[in-house]
Amino acid sequence: MKNLYFLLLLGSLVACKEEKQNTNNETNITVVEKEPSVAQKKADLEARGFQIFDYVDESTKDTVLMQQYFIAFLKRGPNRSQNKTEADSLQKLHLAHLGKMYELGHADISGPFGDDGDIRGITIYNTPTLEMADSLANADPMVKAGRLVIEIHPWWAAKGFGLR
Repeated sequence: MKNLYFLLLLGSLVACKEEKQNTNNETNITVVEKEPSVAQKKADLEARGFQIFDYVDESTKDTVLMQQYFIAFLKRGPNRSQNKTEADSLQKLHLAHLGKMYELGHADISGPFGDDGDIRGITIYNTPTLEMADSLANADPMVKAGRLVIEIHPWWAAKGFGLR
C-alpha cells in the first residue's frame, strides 16, 4: 500500500511539471500548449496568403495539410573571379543572410551540395509568394556579387513533416 501511495504521489508531482530551482528558490511552471488543429493551421495560412490544400491519409485517417514552399537552387554565377579573401568574406555574408532568413521564418532549410556541380546548394523558402521568395533569395550577398544565381520553383510539402 505504501508503494502505491508513493507512486500516486510521484505521478502527481510529475504531472504538474513544477520544479524547484535550488539556486534561488523560484518555482518554474511549464505550460503545455495545445497544438492547433488542422483547420486552425489552414485558416492561419490562408489568411497570410499561403497556397495550401489538404487530404486524408487513407492509412492513418489523419488530415494532412500541404503547403506550397519555394525551393531556390543556388547555381554557379558568372562572376567567380573574386580572390580568396573576397570569396571568404562573401561566404560569411552569405551564411549570415541564410541564418537571418531562418531566424525570421522565411527559410526552413538551406545547404550546399556535396559535389562540384553547377548547382551549389538549395534553400527552401517559407513565403506566401514566389515574388517574395525571389526577392529574399536575390538579396543574398553572393547573388548580388554574381558569384551565385538563383533559380526558384514552387514546391509542395506536408506541413509539419520533418526530415528523417
